[in-house]
Amino acid sequence: MLITASCGFLQLYFPCGMYKPSQRLNKPPGFYRHMVLVGCTRFLTVVLGLVALNYVAVSFTETIKSSAPLFTVLISRFILGEQTGLYVNLSLLPVMSGLALCSINEVSFEIRGFIAAMATNLTECLQNVYSKMLISGDKFKYTPAELQFYTSLASIIVLIPASLLLVDLHSTEDASLSVAIYYILNGVFFHFQSITAYVLMDYISPVTHSVVNTAKRAFLIWLSVLMFGNPVTMLSGLGTIIVITGVFMYIKAQQYDDDKTSILLQRKVRAI
Repeated sequence: MLITASCGFLQLYFPCGMYKPSQRLNKPPGFYRHMVLVGCTRFLTVVLGLVALNYVAVSFTETIKSSAPLFTVLISRFILGEQTGLYVNLSLLPVMSGLALCSINEVSFEIRGFIAAMATNLTECLQNVYSKMLISGDKFKYTPAELQFYTSLASIIVLIPASLLLVDLHSTEDASLSVAIYYILNGVFFHFQSITAYVLMDYISPVTHSVVNTAKRAFLIWLSVLMFGNPVTMLSGLGTIIVITGVFMYIKAQQYDDDKTSILLQRKVRAI
């Protein structure tokens, strides 16, 4: 998080063409509350994701996270009042059924890893929906770099006491230079992953972002199988394919709903 915050601070002044910077004379009402809330969800998402990886295979963790669109649909409805059409909701069924098939037949299934991965879904979706509300606000719009930097600072504040309580600091004294370089690279990659997600949220809905993110997880699943040699049963592999199929069904259903909405708006304009 320290590396991520440092990169975010630099990008406040050097946008690198990713967003349009704006000068802030003062902070909006509820600024610190918003930053702490998003920062805490970011911290929990990272920690819970690492806990899940500690107990189950990468491929299984990413398959569980593929159910994120369902969480995002529910959270977007309650927080943003965003409604989804019937076909979009139906397209989420293959995602959930494929996930269930993977879970039942997964060789590395472990209840603690499963719960941690599902909790990661919840915190990540909360973070995405709340961030969308801040980036697309009517009265005040945060830039991606502002969200990235200030929420990283909030995450660090939470991380310090958590590290003192949960981490064996003596075990980190013998860390080599190569390990330190890996941490720095991990922080830089995480920064660009996060700020790119914030930039995208200004253009697409949280549900669409979540579904597209699921397609990325499909690549991670099979990449982890090839790199780490994680055992995958036939039914687990079938479940993964069903999940990915559900993602593409969602994309087509969303396109159909958008076209239908556009036609209805055109008819209303003509009637006026």
